[in-house]
Order: sequence, then C-alpha cells, then structure tokens
Amino acid sequence: MHRYSMAGAAAVRPQRQRRFIAGVIALCFAASAPTAAPAANQSSGFYVDPYSNPAIWVRDHAGDARATRIGSAIATRPMARWFGNWSGNINTAVASFVGAAQTADKLPILVAYNIPGRDCGSHSGGGAGSPEAYRAWISGFAAGIGSRRAVVVIEPDALAQLDCLPADQRSVRTGLLQYAANEFKLRAPNALVYHDGGNARWIGADEMARRLNSAGVKGIRGFALNVSNYYTTADSNAYGAAVAGALQRQFGYPKPFIVDTSRNGNGSNGEWCNPPGRKLGTVSQNSGSGAEMLLWIKVPGDSDGNCGIGPGIPAGQFSPDIAIRLIEGR
Repeated sequence: MHRYSMAGAAAVRPQRQRRFIAGVIALCFAASAPTAAPAANQSSGFYVDPYSNPAIWVRDHAGDARATRIGSAIATRPMARWFGNWSGNINTAVASFVGAAQTADKLPILVAYNIPGRDCGSHSGGGAGSPEAYRAWISGFAAGIGSRRAVVVIEPDALAQLDCLPADQRSVRTGLLQYAANEFKLRAPNALVYHDGGNARWIGADEMARRLNSAGVKGIRGFALNVSNYYTTADSNAYGAAVAGALQRQFGYPKPFIVDTSRNGNGSNGEWCNPPGRKLGTVSQNSGSGAEMLLWIKVPGDSDGNCGIGPGIPAGQFSPDIAIRLIEGR
C-alpha cells in the first residue's frame, strides 16, 4: 500500500494506516544497540534532491502562485529518492544520485522499491518480474552505493504485506529481503540500511520482530517505520521500542529504528490514501531519543493513488494541491 510511481523520486504507500540535520551524524552506533547516534557521512547534513518531484514542479511552474510556498516548505528540504522499475539502469541511477550527494558533502536517503508483487497489486503494484530479476536489481543497487555513505530503506510494506501473498510465496519474499540485506552488507558496507517495519497500527510488535529477523535485520542497521503513513512520532517511537524489545526478547538482539515524519504533523485519522487534514512533519534530522533519525521518506505532495483528496492522480505523481494542503494542514 505504498504509492510510488515513476518520474524519479516519489512514493506512496499503503494501508499502513500507513529534518536538515541539526548537526553532523556520527556512525559510531554499535550494530546491536537500540539507541545512539546515527552515522557520520559526507559530513554536513542530509542531501536535498534537486530532481525530486516537488523541485521539478517548482522549476517548471515558477509563475504559479503556489510555487514559492512549495519551494520553501518542501522542495528545498532533504527527502528520499525512490528507485524502482522506472529508474532505468539501477546501478547507474543509484551511483549518480549518491555521487551527487557525495560531491555536495551530504548524506543521501534512498528507497529500494521493486520487490516482485509490490503493494499486493494495489495503487503501487508492479516490481521485478521474477526473483532472479530482483536479485540482479538489488545487487546493482547496492553496488551503485559502493563504499560511500547513504541511508537506505529496503522495500516499504514488503514484510507487513506478507499476508496478501499465497502461502508458498511468503518464504520467497522473505528470502529476497534476506538476500537484499546481505547484498548491502557486502557491497555497500558504509550505508545505513533499514528493513521496513510497517507502522504503529498494522502488525503486532512480536510478529513484526519475527518477520524482521527472518528477513535478516540482524545483519543491517535496523528498521524503518511509518513510511508513507501519518502516525505521530510518539506513536511510532512507542511501536519501535516494542519491536526492538521483541527482537531482544525473542532473538537476543535489539535494533535501532528510523521514522518517516514527512506527513505526520497532524497524526493519522485512520486513513492512508490521500486523507484530508494531514500536515508536514518534522524535517529530516538526527534524533536524540526514540528513533535515531526522523526522515522525510515519503515525498510530500506525491499522491498515494487515485483516492481521497487526490482523485485521478496516480500513485507517485506530484500534486501541488496536495502539497499546499500538507503545508496548511487541511
């Protein structure tokens, strides 16, 4: 239930009833520790994507009365770029993006979103055509980062949506996610990599811990919460602590987590697909408690699909009207 589509960057997401860093991030966080400072990278903050959907819209619509507000409130803020089957050669696309961030001395945020059977065929359906194609794709993704630093979220919704798959396909997906985790550990050893852990009102903490463990979260940095959703940071921190505690209790290790704050300024009204009354949240930044980072993972203004306040707007397509409503909280 993610909503992400073409054109380079955005994403939408599902039923997951679904900050410029204040300083340098430090990567001295023990792999098993549940809290601590996130990573040092290119050392001066998170990367602002000049080719995000909002940034492109602002440049192309300079005469629009909404452009200045969208530019200052959204387009000039650090946020993730999403990569999927719209990205062309994945190794080249990722290497170009991470290289630009390195040149700017910034830490880029990336999302891998190409798992077979993505979004259970809903608004953001699609993905690689086969497990073999996915393995090649994710290996190319990780190799594109190489020894450089980056934040990576692996496959939003993929674990939370296991139940929509036929029984014989669930272990295939879990295996692909485990393969992805191993590839990032091997090919992108300096990246901070996170499996997606759904949101605060989706999968129980004990069950999510089991799914994360089966997908190889032990070998990567941690897990991401609230991607493309609206739950408050407080709700997400409470859920993240519960999942980390369940990992410790069941498997002997905790993990840190990050939270998507791009659209959670007013919290959730229980809807996930372009609901009204939502608002921009805390901009991408390091966090001193709970989540180790608060990030704009979903691109604000990108539609969740043909639904809610975005009728007729496909998943991942930027809407200035949605963007303004997020700025104003209506």
